[in-house]
Amino acid sequence: MSEFGRIDDDGTVYVRTPDGERAVGSWQAGTPEEGLAHFARRYEVISTEVALLEQRLRSGAGDPQQVAQSATRLKKTVPTAAAVGDLAALERRVDGLLEKTADAVEAGRVAKAEARARAAEAKTALAEEAERLAGTSEWKTSGERLRTLGDDWKRLPHLERKAEDELWQRVAAARKRFTERRTAHFAALEQQRSVSQERKEKLIAEAESLSSSTEWGPTAGRYKALMGEWKTAGRAPRDVEDTLWTRFKAAQDAFFSARNAHFSVQDEELRGNQKVKEEILAEAETIDPAQGVDRAKARLRTLQDRWEAAGKVPRDVMRSLEDRMSAVEDKVRSAGDARYARSDESPFTAKLREKVVELEAKLDRARAAGRPTAELEAALTTQRQWLAQAGGSTSGAPVAAAAPAPAPAPAPKKKSTSGWVRAD
Repeated sequence: MSEFGRIDDDGTVYVRTPDGERAVGSWQAGTPEEGLAHFARRYEVISTEVALLEQRLRSGAGDPQQVAQSATRLKKTVPTAAAVGDLAALERRVDGLLEKTADAVEAGRVAKAEARARAAEAKTALAEEAERLAGTSEWKTSGERLRTLGDDWKRLPHLERKAEDELWQRVAAARKRFTERRTAHFAALEQQRSVSQERKEKLIAEAESLSSSTEWGPTAGRYKALMGEWKTAGRAPRDVEDTLWTRFKAAQDAFFSARNAHFSVQDEELRGNQKVKEEILAEAETIDPAQGVDRAKARLRTLQDRWEAAGKVPRDVMRSLEDRMSAVEDKVRSAGDARYARSDESPFTAKLREKVVELEAKLDRARAAGRPTAELEAALTTQRQWLAQAGGSTSGAPVAAAAPAPAPAPAPKKKSTSGWVRAD
């Protein structure tokens, strides 16, 4: 005998309910206590199942819809269960579970709807991003993003089939369009690179044909032009670009190495001229126009004649030597310009006077060297007469009488190696 059931003398097992007793089985295998314990364990099994459903609903780990389905099944089986226990209390627990699952199912439905809405927004954004990337020309980064975009898509919840398919078709179409554009781009690029390869091979052929040239100046200029054409020819296919450049550079290197070797030998041969010009410079740099501009100019002209006669110098010192000579010439010229500015004498008369001084210096050098002087003496006499006619006094006595000469034409001009134009 127990609170929730009993076994009568014939072994029939009864459970007590608010509606009265109900036979739930028969027990013949042992004592009535053992029989009631057996049917009580059946009750505990049902109670445990209800408790598990209650725990799943409280924790949120279970699907409320599945919990509701299990609770509905229990609602039907508890009233007829072959078990001994407080079935009425168990049935009330199942009813409470059904009420809670109804609320949970509704909340779950709302949550799923919100999740689907967020997923729809996210997948729409992915479709729009794919369509935007399809029109770009950033082939590497855009291509990589279009690939990983599919992974982002898979991580999002599924939408209704129609909406899911429509959005995915937009992504697929964008991917296809990008792939077609990229394929066309690289096909055109490959064609362009083939043209660039042909152009560069022609440049190489010319460069190789010039590599043994000894026309140093013109050939060096042509190599410079070839380099400009190379830079504008575009890139050849990747597998041949480095090889083409190696050939082109080798041709240039062969020519310029030969040219450098040639000029190195030539420069060594010109070191003697360098020494002569350095001696001339040392003397020229001692010229002091303050001691007489005409005398300074005459002395400078003499040194310029020696300078020009000395010949070429090595390239590495050419500029520095020319700059030093130019500095001397500038100093003398500036002194002469300052004298003209202070004098009432016309520039034409001053030039005649300079010519007289110059010829006098040349005549002195010719006499000292024992050379013929007739031409210099005649020229000096003529210049003195012109100077007298121009209203300037002459220096020194006439060397020989000469008939009056017509108005002088400008004397021919000669350009020194430093660039200063002077009259001879």
